[in-house]
Amino acid sequence: MSAASHQGTTPYYFVPGPSRHPVLASVGLFFVILGAGQWINGHGWGAYSLLFGLLWWAFVLQQWFREAIGESEGGLYGDRVDVSFRWSMSWFIFSEVMFFAAFFGALYWARVHAVPSLGSLDNAVLWPDFKGGWPSAVPGATASPAGIVEPFYTMGPWPLPTINTALLLTSGVTLTIAHHALVAGQRSKTILWMWITVLLGITFLGVQAYEYWHAYNELNLKLSSGIYGSTFFMLTGFHGFHVFVGMLMLLFITIRLMKGHFTPERHFGFEGAAWYWHFVDVVWLGLYIVVYWM
Repeated sequence: MSAASHQGTTPYYFVPGPSRHPVLASVGLFFVILGAGQWINGHGWGAYSLLFGLLWWAFVLQQWFREAIGESEGGLYGDRVDVSFRWSMSWFIFSEVMFFAAFFGALYWARVHAVPSLGSLDNAVLWPDFKGGWPSAVPGATASPAGIVEPFYTMGPWPLPTINTALLLTSGVTLTIAHHALVAGQRSKTILWMWITVLLGITFLGVQAYEYWHAYNELNLKLSSGIYGSTFFMLTGFHGFHVFVGMLMLLFITIRLMKGHFTPERHFGFEGAAWYWHFVDVVWLGLYIVVYWM
């Protein structure tokens, strides 16, 4: 570890030394991607590769974060590093905005342009009596021949998506209360509201898991259900993954609070996780309106 220069006990700008963690994390991601691809294509060993990669990746990240937390608690991160962290988290969230914007754009293009355009073509291009509505294969519409796209029901906003909307909005409020308590130096109150926020996030994931079960078993809505099914599971699935990541962030922050980390003046780790969680809330509101209501 090195620094450009020092001012008292805190470096002018702390620069960590060479680390093995990025390379080791990449190894874990390799097995995750390899296993997921093989599992989706019906190779049983892919599940073991996926599990191994996830466990390896989690272990490396745990060691990496432990080292970073030690540097932070050791007073190596000054104001300039804090500014760098804020810019880094801001750009990361911006990249996530672009990530979801691409998927929202794909949904818009399919609904407004692609499917209506296909419906205006000659039937020989698709199949007889194809209707260019949204979605294109539901009871009452014409499904594709030979069961390529089976009839299915769409997922409406009530009750599960609405319940999840209430859960996420409430979690945003409880997280804000926890932040104000931390700034006021009320650690016990902060920990209480953080645990409530984490539990709300876990409940959201549980409701979404049940929603997927309901979609597959009662609505016959699957990933193979045409463009509607693929966009539905793509958007809600990726959002669910982000909720899971955000919930883990909040859980680790809560554990750090219980260990006495963070002060009313310096707590960017808390703020960064809060920014991410509020971003997840906003994305869900867009999903709730565009995917479930429209």
